[in-house]
Amino acid sequence: MTIVLKYGGNAMAAGGSDDPVVDEVAALAARGEKVVMVHGGGPQIDAELHLKAIDEVRVRGLRVTGAATRDVVEYVLCGTVNKALVRALLARGARAIGISGQDGPLLYARRVGSVNGVDLGFVGEIVRVEPGPVAALVDAGYVAVVAPLGLDEGGRGALNCNADVAAGAIAGALRADAYVVLTNVAGVRRDLADPDSVIPRLTVAEAEAFLADGTFTDGMIPKIQAAIAAVRGGARRAVVAGAGQGAIAAALEGAGTELVAFR
Repeated sequence: MTIVLKYGGNAMAAGGSDDPVVDEVAALAARGEKVVMVHGGGPQIDAELHLKAIDEVRVRGLRVTGAATRDVVEYVLCGTVNKALVRALLARGARAIGISGQDGPLLYARRVGSVNGVDLGFVGEIVRVEPGPVAALVDAGYVAVVAPLGLDEGGRGALNCNADVAAGAIAGALRADAYVVLTNVAGVRRDLADPDSVIPRLTVAEAEAFLADGTFTDGMIPKIQAAIAAVRGGARRAVVAGAGQGAIAAALEGAGTELVAFR
């Protein structure tokens, strides 16, 4: 089974010794499952931006990324979070290699431009996925740990890609058996303030209707868009679920919100 996992910055324990998601990824790899782990790092980036007194601004869940912010994003994601996760997997006996979307290159991107009248700067919209690098790694028995930086189409520099979008695009390109999003909520809610409003199952058409009518807001927007892209791109299904002990197995067995092409 090929599993593409999006491990969100809000949910992750940064690969520490008590990180149950990393425990589970290592166990899956030991069983011979093919795992691609695409990680975020929003809180870690926010903390570094705060230390450097760089303003943090978001528009529709996307980080406005000037040149200084891009530099912070690149070294936090590629040099800190990515390698912490790789070391944590190695410590658990898994074979793991960390890359970014620039390696290969895996992710080609172009600048998003303006959203709601705000120029997002070096924020990338993924235009092409070349899955060869991650396919080669997982076929050789490695867990591929991917930081969501894309290469601009001219090969001139890094673009900051939303981790959900990057993970969904990779899942589709790999035709993954499952695309699993682990976050700090237990699924997709009709009402963000109501934990009991989790939707157990959505079709692509239903998810698109909820996006259009404003049911989904803020950070859930790119998660749903990525899940749609994954399924449309070739993944068999997508699941948005909460992190924690046994989270991946629970997601594959029906926890959280499953998105499929049709009922």
